[in-house]
Amino acid sequence: MSPAASAAVPASLKVTTSPRPGSRLALEVAVPAGRSQSSYDAALEKLSRSIKLPGFRKGKVPRPVLMQQIGPLRVRATALEDLVDSVFRDALAQEAIPAIGQPELAGGFEALLERFAPGEELTLVLELDVEPTPSLKVTKGLVVASEAVSYDPARVEEWIEQSRQKLASLVPVEDRPAQAGDVTVVDFSGTFSDDGSPISGGSGEGMEVELEEGRMIPGFVEGVIGMAVGDTKTVACQFPEEYPQEDCRGRAASFVLTLTDLKTKELPELDDAFAQQASDKETLAELRTDLEARLQEDAERRDKANRHDALLDALVEQLVVELPETLVQEEIRALLEQTAGQLAQQGMDVRKLFTPELVRSLRDTSRPEAEKRLRRSLALKALALAEAIELAEEELDTKLKELSRNLSESGNIDPARLRQAVQEDLMRQKLLDWLESHSTITAKTAEDLAGEDGAIAGGTDAAEPA
Repeated sequence: MSPAASAAVPASLKVTTSPRPGSRLALEVAVPAGRSQSSYDAALEKLSRSIKLPGFRKGKVPRPVLMQQIGPLRVRATALEDLVDSVFRDALAQEAIPAIGQPELAGGFEALLERFAPGEELTLVLELDVEPTPSLKVTKGLVVASEAVSYDPARVEEWIEQSRQKLASLVPVEDRPAQAGDVTVVDFSGTFSDDGSPISGGSGEGMEVELEEGRMIPGFVEGVIGMAVGDTKTVACQFPEEYPQEDCRGRAASFVLTLTDLKTKELPELDDAFAQQASDKETLAELRTDLEARLQEDAERRDKANRHDALLDALVEQLVVELPETLVQEEIRALLEQTAGQLAQQGMDVRKLFTPELVRSLRDTSRPEAEKRLRRSLALKALALAEAIELAEEELDTKLKELSRNLSESGNIDPARLRQAVQEDLMRQKLLDWLESHSTITAKTAEDLAGEDGAIAGGTDAAEPA
């Protein structure tokens, strides 16, 4: 087809557009009689080339014989399928419509096929999702509260103590009974106190129990403390209301315990040798300095993330947009792929795990998170447009050069995808930084925020009409 003929096709269509809810658009297209006839003739020629009949060369089957072989309905259906597809593409180009996803034929294909007569004008209606046009009621002056995260020097000592516990040696104890912090080995047999029935999974031999609060159900660890190796004792316990095993929740129980082994932890000395064993640092002083720097950086990162989350939530409240179902489904699919990737990294067989039933369930439960992510993305897009915020090529190039120095040359990395990912990340950070500089943020504790949420919820309930 010549350029002139190709350009003439869209001009021959009469297209009327009307908006639909959910960022959808209806296209009513009047197809000229000549075009419906051309589509029918093209379908006949295409089908004739696909039919092989004895005595006829391929593509040279006479029309009456061809119609007898394949039937007029198949020809009309083929012609209409090709016609709808070409009309849709040409109408989008003619009207410059930012379509996403696949169109739906109003009334269905069968109903349109009944009305389709080659050589006569045909009117069809297509409905499709279009790119949303998000806008913001306000962009500046947002007032938010975020949970403050500050560096706590005590976390350095906590980390060191945890490392000492992990590197501790277990030393047998023979001259005293069990005490808090010891590691014991016990045989046990449990029954419910209300009816004396045995507890499912409540018996065993050689179970290692670390005598720390919260390790077992209330009463178990407390019962072991004070026992000597070889002692047998019956202890009273209480299953928590939130215990995973449903038939145990909230029930009292008794366990017959026999202590078969007792050891205590011998912690390593806090010296340079410990630093070398627990990290890649040579001295304890270097380890402390490194921990301080990393924990300060982590606190700053989490504090910034909290501020940005609060700002995004506030910005979304100013967002005016209708979410097209196509984009929601794409976001749900991205969430499922992310979940599948994480499970695969843990060594799980995703194909066996992700049954059709589970996928349907995950799609339903993932929808709120998908819509939240989509609204945040569209809110930032609207902010960039409203305030003409752009990313300079120099910023992008500088970041890419920085990354290229850290990435292995042998790595299989698509430069185009890397550039797009870096561009999106830099733009997001730039928008959030701009938003932060044009908003008021109050740092509050988690308790303060929880109290405010409760007060708001209570006030809402109180204000509701009877």
